[in-house]
Parts: sequence; C-alpha cells; structure tokens
Amino acid sequence: MILERPRPSLPNFLVRGARGAVSAVRRQPVEAWAVAGIITALYTVFSIAQWNRFDTPSWDLGIFTQLAKAYAGLDAPIVPIKGNGFNLLGDHFHPLLIILGPVYALFPSGLTLLILQNVLVGWSVLVITRLAVRHIGRLPGFFLGAAYGLSWGVQSAVAVQFHEVALALPLLALALEAYIEGRLRTAVVACGLLVFVKEDMGLTVFAFGLVLAWRFRDRYRAGLALALWGLGWLVLSVGLILPALNTGGTYDYSDRIDVAALLANPVDTLFIMLTAVEKYETLWLLLLAGGFLFLRSPLTLVMLPTLMWRFAAENPSYWGPDWHYNAVLMPVLFGALVHAILIARRSRRGWLRSYSAAVVPVVTVVAFMLLPGQPLGALAKPETYQQSPRWDAAHRMMDRIPAGSTVESGVVLMPYLVPETEVYWIGNENPPPDYLIVDDQDWSWGPTRPTSAEQHAEETYAGENYTLIVNEAGYQLVKRET
Repeated sequence: MILERPRPSLPNFLVRGARGAVSAVRRQPVEAWAVAGIITALYTVFSIAQWNRFDTPSWDLGIFTQLAKAYAGLDAPIVPIKGNGFNLLGDHFHPLLIILGPVYALFPSGLTLLILQNVLVGWSVLVITRLAVRHIGRLPGFFLGAAYGLSWGVQSAVAVQFHEVALALPLLALALEAYIEGRLRTAVVACGLLVFVKEDMGLTVFAFGLVLAWRFRDRYRAGLALALWGLGWLVLSVGLILPALNTGGTYDYSDRIDVAALLANPVDTLFIMLTAVEKYETLWLLLLAGGFLFLRSPLTLVMLPTLMWRFAAENPSYWGPDWHYNAVLMPVLFGALVHAILIARRSRRGWLRSYSAAVVPVVTVVAFMLLPGQPLGALAKPETYQQSPRWDAAHRMMDRIPAGSTVESGVVLMPYLVPETEVYWIGNENPPPDYLIVDDQDWSWGPTRPTSAEQHAEETYAGENYTLIVNEAGYQLVKRET
C-alpha cells in the first residue's frame, strides 16, 4: 500500500483573507467598477502621453520620484533636488508616502508615480460611485461617479503630476461614505489617517471631527477626539517636526500666511479673502460642479478650512482652479452632494424634492461641458499622442551618464534621470556635479539659457573643468574632468 504525502495547505488566516478579499470585490456595484475603470484608464492614457512628450509642468514629479527611490532603498527621504542633504519630511509632513517605496522598487520610474496617482483617483471614484449607487440609484449613481471622476479639481491635479494629496482622495471618500452610512469607527479611522498625508490636512480632520460630533451626538466624544487629533498633529508637525527635520531649522511656508495679523483684523481678513478674481472663479466652479445642492449638507463645512487658508495666503497660485490644490475638495463636494440629495428627498418643499431628482443630470452636463477646456480635453487632439521628436536624442544623452553619477539638470528631464543617477536642480547651490545638462527647450532656465554648457558649468563651479560630450537636438551634456 502506497501512502500519499499530505498536500501542503495554506494557513487558515491566509485562506480566510483571500476569501474575504474576493467577497469584498464581488460586493462592489458593477457601476462602481465600470466608472472607476474608465476614469483610471483615461487618466493613465493622459499621463503616459505627458510622459512621452516630456511634458513636465513642475519639479514635483522629480522630487517625489527621488523620495520614492530613497524609500525603496530603505533610506531616509533625502531629496537632493531640493538641496544638498535635504530631508523631504522637513518640507511637508507626509509620512504616508512611505507606501511609494515598495511600488517604486518593483517599477523604478517616475511614470510609476503618475500611474499610482491615477489608481488612487480611481479608488476614490469607486467609493464615491458605490456610495451614490447604494443611496440614490444605479443610473444616477453611475453618472454622479463619472461627474466626480471628471471634475475639474481632479483633472487639474492629474495634469500637474504627482503630489501627496493623491493619498487623501480615497481616504476622504471612505470617511465620507462612512459618515453618510452611519459607521462612526470607519469614519474616524479613515479621516484620522489624513494627518499623515500633509500637514494642512489637520485642518480638514478638525472640521470633519466637529461635523462628526454633530452627526453622532450620542457619541460626540469620538468626533471631538478626532477634531483634537487633527489640530494636534497640525500644531505638532508645523511647530516641531518640520522645523526639526528642515535643513534651515524652520517651517518653509510659515511666511505664506500671517496668522497673527489675520486674527487681529478680522474685517480686513474677510476683505482679503474675497478680493481676487481667481477666488471667485474657484467658488463659482465649485458651485457649478455640485449643482448648488451640496450646500444643503453639513459636510460642506469640511471644505471651509482648505478654502480659508488658501484664500488668506499671499501666494496667488493657491487661489485659482489650477494646480492640485482643489483635488481634496472634490470628494467632499460630491460626498456632500449625495448626502444633500438624501436630505432633499425628505424635504417638505416640493421644488427641492424635484431638484434633488434633477441635480445629477445637471452636474453631469456641467462636467461634460467643462471637459473641452480641461486637461482631459487634450485626449481628443491627435498631437497629444505624438512622442517628443527629441525622445531618442534625450535618451542617447542620458545613456552616456553612468549609473550612480551626480547630474545637474533643469526640471524637464529630472524624473527621467532620477532612477539611475543622483539629480540636482540648476537653481540650487550644489556640490560640483559629475555631469551637467543644458536643455535649450527647458522652461526652468527662464528667458536666458546658456549657449555654452562648458562655459556655464565652469563659471558656476569655479576651479572645475568640464568637457562637452554631447551636443544634439538642443541638448548639451558636459562631464567634469577629475
């Protein structure tokens, strides 16, 4: 008689976990998967097209790619692009970005961060859509989810490439869903994690905690504790952690808002906050995107801290609908809209009940009408998909730089250089780099670009000798002679 060896079996907790994951996937409404998949795919096509065109609108992608590379190597997030030995946790408080490390280790490229951001957006779309499907119907839920995914604030954030706020979108969506469905613990946990996304999210957590305390009045202590959690981490990060990790020993953005002056003159503060065309444009687009009805929900109050600090700041880039600053408002706005529809359906005012049935078509039409002027509108243009005519020349030049070398560059090529080299930015005082690139089409040089990379390098780094080794398609690469 032949005895068979027992087959190895998986531990029970792994089996249960796998079954639970499969069950969770199956429980999601098909509409939520469809909208999330479509939105993620659209943004991914957009990001890949950007990548292939060398379309780099800011230095942030290079910075966060350097951070991801450091975390992938189990190192502190030292980012030479920001300065020699600069710890990025001394710039903004975003410890949750440690999740970039494992992903980057598998796929070491700046494009990885763009695709990951799109997946995070897609996750938030799935949550908002399933919330809408469950509570206002399958078809309205489908279109409301699409309106959120195509909202101008999300599009602007994707267009300016990776920022830490991408992590906030699914967390906010989960917290809002839990609020509406009465799941206090989930709301507290999901919202509480936001303090580790960026220091200013502490204000959002504070506001959400107060709204939560009002919603769950019989368990108000949980909401108040969450509010104190958010405020505490804001004070701790801005007052202690960021200055301690910053090379200058300060919080770099403390001069953007004069808090003492604002509190001393509240009338002047209100005047300042409401006197700029860009601010009215932002407010008007928010009202349109939410069909005005979202104002019926107390969740709207969660948006106020973000709008207030932005409008009180002296930096005009914070005021308008561009860049990534409005991304965190979008899940709040659409979560509030779902909640407002539920409230309006119970109203004694007939016109309000009627409008609650019409508001989803309204916001969907608004989203699609705005689309041609928004970043995704570029997907309708054939030139969007054309690879940069300098793609091959740029990669031939970058291939001449040995792995591990230090290289100084303008913004455009930074995220492409980071995986193989240590990159410095041309605008900082850096140690003499092994290689220096002058790109005559890189916007970060400003109106005056060096005509000779050799002369520029030797004038910048007195006593060093540099030799031109590449001069092709507007690229000049010089090497330091040792």
